[in-house]
Amino acid sequence: MKLRFRSTVCSMLAAIASGLPTQAEEFIIRTDHPGAEIQPTMYGLFFEDINYAADGGLYAEMVKNRSFEFPQNLMGWESFGSVALLDDGPFERNPHYVRLTAAPHKDKATGLTNEGFFGIAFRKGESYRFSLWARSTSQHPSKIRIELIDPSAAGETQVMASETIEIKDGQWQKYTTALTPSATVRKGKLRIFLDSKTGCDLEHISLFPAETWQGHENGLRKDLAQKLADIRPGLLRFPGGCIVEGTDLPTRYQWKNTVGPVENRPLNENRWHYTFRHRFFPDYYQSYGLGFFEYFRLAEEIGAEPLPVINVGLACQYQNKDPKAHVPADSLQPYIQDALDLIEFANGPTDSPWGKVRAEMGHPAPFNLRFLAIGNEQWGPEYPERLEPFVRAIRKACPEIKLVGSSGPKASGKEFDYLWPEMRRLKADLVDEHFYAPEEFFLSQATRYDSYPRKGPKVFAGEYACHGKGKKFNHFNASLLEAAFMTGLERNADVVHMATYAPLFAHTEGWQWRPDMIWFDNLGSVATASYYVQQLYASNKGSRVLPLTLDGQPVTGAEGQNGLYASAVTDDATGGYIVKIANTSDSPHEITLNFQKLKKGRSLTDGRVITLSAPLRPDGTPDIDCDNTLENPDRIIPVETALPASGNTASLTLPAKTFAVCRIPIAR
Repeated sequence: MKLRFRSTVCSMLAAIASGLPTQAEEFIIRTDHPGAEIQPTMYGLFFEDINYAADGGLYAEMVKNRSFEFPQNLMGWESFGSVALLDDGPFERNPHYVRLTAAPHKDKATGLTNEGFFGIAFRKGESYRFSLWARSTSQHPSKIRIELIDPSAAGETQVMASETIEIKDGQWQKYTTALTPSATVRKGKLRIFLDSKTGCDLEHISLFPAETWQGHENGLRKDLAQKLADIRPGLLRFPGGCIVEGTDLPTRYQWKNTVGPVENRPLNENRWHYTFRHRFFPDYYQSYGLGFFEYFRLAEEIGAEPLPVINVGLACQYQNKDPKAHVPADSLQPYIQDALDLIEFANGPTDSPWGKVRAEMGHPAPFNLRFLAIGNEQWGPEYPERLEPFVRAIRKACPEIKLVGSSGPKASGKEFDYLWPEMRRLKADLVDEHFYAPEEFFLSQATRYDSYPRKGPKVFAGEYACHGKGKKFNHFNASLLEAAFMTGLERNADVVHMATYAPLFAHTEGWQWRPDMIWFDNLGSVATASYYVQQLYASNKGSRVLPLTLDGQPVTGAEGQNGLYASAVTDDATGGYIVKIANTSDSPHEITLNFQKLKKGRSLTDGRVITLSAPLRPDGTPDIDCDNTLENPDRIIPVETALPASGNTASLTLPAKTFAVCRIPIAR
């Protein structure tokens, strides 16, 4: 976790700047009444390929339209000289390739230039792995020259790196080389020249950083994957929400198209490229280079439970009102079989058909899939009608798999009220609730799950983010209110078993939706305040819920509680306690943590408090509308200070508009 250290004096000065509290508020924590277990999956990640999160983002491929399969086959490419497009290539599901033929004059040139995703960015001295499939157009060798260029270079040359590849003969083969640029360029391009009289055919032209996450050849951007690992998530939901449905069924996400050799994974349209006309990106497609194998592997590597989402036979219901747009309820067998085959791909032995595919991709051991979500933001009777045969088939074949259903696209209302009883009837293990909502919602919902039934399906808070009124962008106050709301998730851990903020990623030049948790461009990335809220919860998850009250009531921002929200848990790994507090008010609060009923002979010892606060304006008030940026990534980061404790109490002054995590060990 990224922490800044400062003295308690600085903390007190910040509190004084906002005005000192008049009296201490005493939180009573009953240590003799440990309650619900905090599930390992409690705080996790939701990945969707929106905002260029996959191609152009987490997936480290730098070439756009590498297999010439976009509907406009040379989109992303500029061709010069004699370049022809052909469609009888070596890969059945990606048949297109280009043929380069020598120009008729020695001073003319034939070749291609690729623009990448908002440019191709590269750093001085770092290595980039170029690869392609190629063949000569005769039995004689041909030659190509590969360059990384800076089109805006003002010096004598645009060329920042150059290598030559000899293509041996007329048989399709894979060729690779390494490029090491002489300068850092933000808006570069990849250029390929035919450098011989003999022509050649080129297919699946690829450029990756040599250093990817965990060194995988078909890998992920190291900085972005590391940010995910640093959260210490218990869950990874993938491949998204609305892309699972597709704008129509032919463009829904189909997991079987995303596994096997990367060269033969077919292109799919990304429904987000045209969903918002004011944020229109007609070149936004899914190469499926980041597919289900890579998602499962990522989940394993960051220590998260995988939670794949599959289509239930419904296209996006917002965009498809005609019942004919969906799969009839009596024609779902191929979709159900896809679900069963997915479980086999994840968990099956290597001699099973889909377990063999997994093993051939380099992972003989099972991925130990335990959860499966069926459908995304579906609603109406058409959803449970289609969900039911999935449930019957999976319960029969794979009873160990826990199934996640949906409560619809909103956190309340007609569809929500209809679907929850249906999920109970179908005995779903968890129900996915979504809420993109304003400040008032998050301020009022800390008690949301207090009255939920304690038996039956558990809750997966699968997509949520605070959207400020007139401020639908990342800012600290939204993150603070998310932290306040999450105290209610934690306090009701017997009901809530999973929670994931959404969306996860956004490219600064290619976003369709905001706010988002991690922003990036082609050279760097930045964690938002909402990221640090999620990290603080996940890294301080604890073990079991403890009752915490103020004047006999849970601390939920209720009237008389002065904008305070809090929850407490045991930390069985250390034998201590963790208390999370959100001060959403405009004033500092002096708080005493009173741990009652400690075991005989035990007492608290000095701990630490980690705070997340907005920077102060010149007038001494918190600048709650700001957030971290690529230019200023450390404006809002966790700050750790000492927390004095003795006997059974610890005290702190919590500044206005601050989220705090208190870790208090036990003296043995």
